Amino acid sequence: MVRFLIRSFASTVVTMLLVSMVLFFLVDVGGGDVTVKILGIQATPEQRESLHKQLGLDQSTITRYATWLIGNDWWVPVEYPIISVTNAKTGENEYWADVNGQPTRWAMEDGELFAFQHQADDSTVKELAGDVWQKDGEQEIFWGLNNANSAVKWVRGSGVSVFIRTAAGIREVKDGPTQYIPLSKGMLRGDLGRSMQTRRPVAVTLWPRVRNTAILAFAAFLLIMPLALFLGIIAGISEGRPIDRFISVTSLAATATPEFVSGIFLILVLGIWLKLVPPVAVFLTDDAIFQNPEMLILPLLTLTLIEVGYIARMTRASMVEVMGTAYIRTAVIKGMPFSRVVIRHAIRNALMAPITVIMLHVNWLVGGLVVVEAIFGYPGLGNYIYDAAIFGDFSAVLAAAMITVIIAVVTRLLGDLAYTFLNPRIRYS
Repeated sequence: MVRFLIRSFASTVVTMLLVSMVLFFLVDVGGGDVTVKILGIQATPEQRESLHKQLGLDQSTITRYATWLIGNDWWVPVEYPIISVTNAKTGENEYWADVNGQPTRWAMEDGELFAFQHQADDSTVKELAGDVWQKDGEQEIFWGLNNANSAVKWVRGSGVSVFIRTAAGIREVKDGPTQYIPLSKGMLRGDLGRSMQTRRPVAVTLWPRVRNTAILAFAAFLLIMPLALFLGIIAGISEGRPIDRFISVTSLAATATPEFVSGIFLILVLGIWLKLVPPVAVFLTDDAIFQNPEMLILPLLTLTLIEVGYIARMTRASMVEVMGTAYIRTAVIKGMPFSRVVIRHAIRNALMAPITVIMLHVNWLVGGLVVVEAIFGYPGLGNYIYDAAIFGDFSAVLAAAMITVIIAVVTRLLGDLAYTFLNPRIRYS
């Protein structure tokens, strides 16, 4: 068992690494020009080129992937140690340079370089940077940190024009940096990167979505799996009878109906015509799901219609096969009560096949609910991945994809371990 767990852990690491590489390069190649999506089609080539550099997209794909994976705060050419400071207002981590114990950032204003020192009350004190310039050939340069969590290179007297995004639009700034390196500690150290779409750390926007999906998936699992197994067992032990035909036909019809059809039907009937439940999931606050749990009813019913039929039919087929084996017939002929034969002997062996399907569907319940979440406006992980992929936000896509990969591998491992309980003859070495 120990060897099996070690091999499973090693394969998990390799799988996640390969998936992250493939996803990164696919998003990088097929994501298009993200600067157009951020600035709009009316942006000039100069504005897009400026933003391209600010986002660090002028670096090679391999460099950006390594930055995302292992971070770059330990190799950027800044002479001061880089530290992380939590912003008291937003709760987000910010990167500052540790200048003699004082968190510091820099900015160029009217040809002069100023240092901004972070204070305990989250304010800053502005003062001239002093003699920090270093000779680089015929130029004087300085590497420091700006207020956008990037290591930047200023060239004294260069007069570079930089276009900066603001709430009011695009603003041109003189004496801007000539090079940008967006900072990151890397996924392996818990930094999921910054979202290009929201301009905030991915973790800040991702974890609420994961929580919402986890609540929906857990509720769906508790509802769907027992119901599906029960219906499948009833149909399996009643092969050929009316109850078997009813369950089989109904489950097949429910499974064959696309989720957007059944979801819209439930919205019309239960949400709009009868007004029994909220037709959509409107999240006005992060805790809206706890304040109004009725928003889960329609998504749960939609998932139930999709999943119950498939798992019930799988369970029925397995149950029919087990009920036809010699040891089950022998137990019945010897006079053992039928209920005891089913509960103590048939069910345990019949669950061998459905357990694999159930574990695979756990991963789908977490990361594959794009259509269901889109129909009901449910802010979950599936919808998050879809929006990030359309935008080309590779940091958000990779972080969310890694979560689904972890869940997929863990559920597969749990499914393998469940086999040892269902069939003691199976051993892992």
